[in-house]
Amino acid sequence: MNQVRSESIGLELAFTAQDIASTRFAISPLWEVVASVRVLKNPAAHAVLRPWADQVRRRLADVDWRLLSDLVPVPTVSIVGFVCPPPSTAVPDLEVELATMRGLAHRVRDDLDGWGVPLTKRTEFLYADPDQGLEVLARQIADYWEAAMTPYWPRVAGLLEGDVLRRTRLLAAGGVRRMLADLDPAVSWNGHTLRLPNAYVSGVRPLRGLGLLLVPSVFSWPRIFSVTSPPGQPAVRYPPPGIATLWERGDGDVPAALAAVLGRTRARLLAELTQPASTRALAARLRLSEAGTNQHLTALRRAGLCTAHRTGRYVLYARTAVAEALLTGGVDQDGSGEPIAARSAGSPMPGTSPRS
Repeated sequence: MNQVRSESIGLELAFTAQDIASTRFAISPLWEVVASVRVLKNPAAHAVLRPWADQVRRRLADVDWRLLSDLVPVPTVSIVGFVCPPPSTAVPDLEVELATMRGLAHRVRDDLDGWGVPLTKRTEFLYADPDQGLEVLARQIADYWEAAMTPYWPRVAGLLEGDVLRRTRLLAAGGVRRMLADLDPAVSWNGHTLRLPNAYVSGVRPLRGLGLLLVPSVFSWPRIFSVTSPPGQPAVRYPPPGIATLWERGDGDVPAALAAVLGRTRARLLAELTQPASTRALAARLRLSEAGTNQHLTALRRAGLCTAHRTGRYVLYARTAVAEALLTGGVDQDGSGEPIAARSAGSPMPGTSPRS
């Protein structure tokens, strides 16, 4: 049975050259829904995500998500595979993932039989009529998404896409070994295997020539989740850095001298770009219009203070070394006193090229 297992010690994923060539990234709105249910059911274990949980609990008061809740037990030892199949494309819509889920009715009974979790009245209905049960589940997920995820998705998607962009930089700078070893402090690369923490599974698992699907996930925090069983592509879902900043408002101080030159709004935008982010995410964070934010980002890009990179359907902005030096007052380490920015203005990030 294809299960998603929560990580904490002992699983090794064995790579071949074909696996390395087939390794890819994807964002999964459906997985974010599933993982977020864990947070709502046990907010005390997810301190970084507690502000989100406190806000959405009221929004879900009139939403029926009981079947979804039954399929995400806490503590989460495993989740049945048909609930969150690995995405087939890099940035699927929720509707696309729900259509894939509806097509897995043939797996429902086998997955539930091997799950090891007692069935409830609602999951018994799903077992008795998989086609109708998955329709009910899909409707509940769509309603849950509208109430609990839609208001926050621009920020969440921006952080996830930014992590993918950051990892492409690591890949360009240090290859697959460096990119994979950076997933989490508890993850390590040894020879041709990636060692993951896992409390429930141990041993070596081959990737079967399918490669590894890497899925950054806000609501997985603070755990790593993996799925290695056939038939889908083996996947690792991991929390990216910067999750705690999602719930902050961009009202922090910026250097007064920089604000005097650029204007406070543009200085704040630069200060917010600690991770690559989209126009929509930045606008929501700073409480600006998207059109106005885009104009400011365009001006900053033309000045060599940020770069734009298309990833999937999004354009993500990232600070250049010029901006880093302006924000930190950095100078060259050789003691010349020349700002670092003076020699790196407008330099794109390794392995990428600016796009409008």
